[in-house]
Amino acid sequence: MKYYARPVVKLIEELSKLPGIGGKSAQRLAFHILSMDEKAAFEIASSIIDAKKKIKKCSVCGNLTDVDPCIICSDEKRENSVICVVESSKDIAAMERIKEFNGKYHVLHGAISPMDGIGPEDINLKSLIVRLQKEQVNEVILATNPNIEGEATAMYLARLIKPAGIKVTRIAHGIPVGGDLEYADEVTLSKAMEGRREL
Repeated sequence: MKYYARPVVKLIEELSKLPGIGGKSAQRLAFHILSMDEKAAFEIASSIIDAKKKIKKCSVCGNLTDVDPCIICSDEKRENSVICVVESSKDIAAMERIKEFNGKYHVLHGAISPMDGIGPEDINLKSLIVRLQKEQVNEVILATNPNIEGEATAMYLARLIKPAGIKVTRIAHGIPVGGDLEYADEVTLSKAMEGRREL
């Protein structure tokens, strides 16, 4: 990239640090930004800085928010006795889209992964335990990702919470709607069998 001006190289390098953005995509984005008028480019830069300055973690659930507590924790119409535990704030958006859950959330900001040196003390777990001791919670729904780290986290949380007499459930995993059995891997099929229900 020695044929690009240093500021262009720097822009490409910084954009390529974003998840899912490789060198070519970063280059394409950089040249798109450079082709924008100055006002539009500054709007992008300003919105990034504004978000970084104003967004914080909710003191109750850990969700990313600009008000504390967040709008979900502040919503008196939501069910306080059910907490859905998720790995990231993006997962809350996914759960909210289905419009099936009216409880509260707790964001772990990660999952237990010994291979990566991430233990229970490295995720937002202590505040969940404090919530369960303070609030009248009847059920904790574990909605961690269906991968090794998500499963390990769910199992750890279940062993930690069940002795308190709180119902612990796990979201079902299995064959996606419209999927073909012949293309499903063994783990997915196994989870689909475990999560079967009576019709």
